[in-house]
Amino acid sequence: MLNKRISLIALGMLSATQVMANDQAESKGFVEDSSLKVLLRNAYINRDKKDGNDDQREWGQAAIGTYTSGFTQGTVGVGVDAFGLYGLRLDRGSHSGGQGIDFFKEGDSGNPAGDLAKAGGAVKFRLSSTVLTYGDQMPVLPVLSYDNGRLLPESYTGTLITSKEIKGLELNAGRFTAESRKSAEGRDSGGLKSINVLGGSYQFTEQFKAALYASDVEDVLKKQYVNANYVFPIDKDQSLTLDFNGYRTKLDDSYVRESGATGDDNKIWSLAATFATGAHSFTLAHQRSTGDSNLGYAYGGYQKDQGRVGDGGNTIYLANSYWSDFNAEDERSWQLGYGLDFSTFGVPGLSYNFAYVRGDNITTSTSEGGTEREIFNQFKYVVQSGPAKDLSVKLRSSILRVSQKSSEYNSSGNEVRVFVDYPINIF
Repeated sequence: MLNKRISLIALGMLSATQVMANDQAESKGFVEDSSLKVLLRNAYINRDKKDGNDDQREWGQAAIGTYTSGFTQGTVGVGVDAFGLYGLRLDRGSHSGGQGIDFFKEGDSGNPAGDLAKAGGAVKFRLSSTVLTYGDQMPVLPVLSYDNGRLLPESYTGTLITSKEIKGLELNAGRFTAESRKSAEGRDSGGLKSINVLGGSYQFTEQFKAALYASDVEDVLKKQYVNANYVFPIDKDQSLTLDFNGYRTKLDDSYVRESGATGDDNKIWSLAATFATGAHSFTLAHQRSTGDSNLGYAYGGYQKDQGRVGDGGNTIYLANSYWSDFNAEDERSWQLGYGLDFSTFGVPGLSYNFAYVRGDNITTSTSEGGTEREIFNQFKYVVQSGPAKDLSVKLRSSILRVSQKSSEYNSSGNEVRVFVDYPINIF
């Protein structure tokens, strides 16, 4: 049914001739609007696990090249996108590799690869303000969002249609049939059968925006997502933002049997209120997971090797997602957050974020009433000018403590992440 809906909506979007928007009419040409960028990334993650669990550590250097062409002129514009990725493992210690960090996939010997390289490309067509892209892509949608939080990014192979014919309205429809794991070579190293996505977002007013999306991962699950975001202006440099996000997930019967899940249904939502005043922001958020699935909110990972979902490692648009996602069965969590922009104090480009999140009421197959808590800190600095302009350094730490009743769901530990990203615009 979802396939038929996607086909009908895609056809409608491609045939749209709204006079409110026509990006193709502004095309300067295939070469004239093209760009080539290289991102140099040095990434390090160290997880000091507690309660007898093995420590994890990964360190690597990456080069991520992306080429984006413009569109040829005319009624229907044609263009291409391409990327090339290379990662070199710098840490050859005994703690390298492992699920969760996943810089380099472990091979049959149990050791991660020393390096990896891969490339991808896509062809794209634009009619008015509607673009159809076929090939290797890095989608950013609430129900299919690729993971770029490790050394190298994930990518997906398939078709995606994005329409912006009406001002403030974005519609998306797509079908992807392969997932490239961020830690392994090969176009289908993730083992995805197929995923269909459909939805859109609309900016109703300057203050209010909403979104609605759905996805269907073949033989795994069906998922719906809803978002509402409202900004209340208070003063010149003060505002209150309310952000609601929610997912409903229904596992397929076959996946329930194969995964050993105890149920097939999960609903999870979060509501965050952020008060911003000058350089400061204060956040209060609540998140709640309900349903009969012991998997809680299922997302991301790889169907091959991990037996996971395969819909993107960032497909969790929820407030209380840091090291822990606070997404266990029946879990309720609260967050107190704080942010500081140092530009007000004469240090532009420097920012700091803090969060304390506590979750309770966690249910596992052996216990009820489990808890977990996390203290999150992050400093980020972006160079503002000079030869190293736009180079960013991000230092992040988390202290996660999980009760014995919750040990089946999560494990305690201390985590440190250091990312240095240097984007270079070739042209």
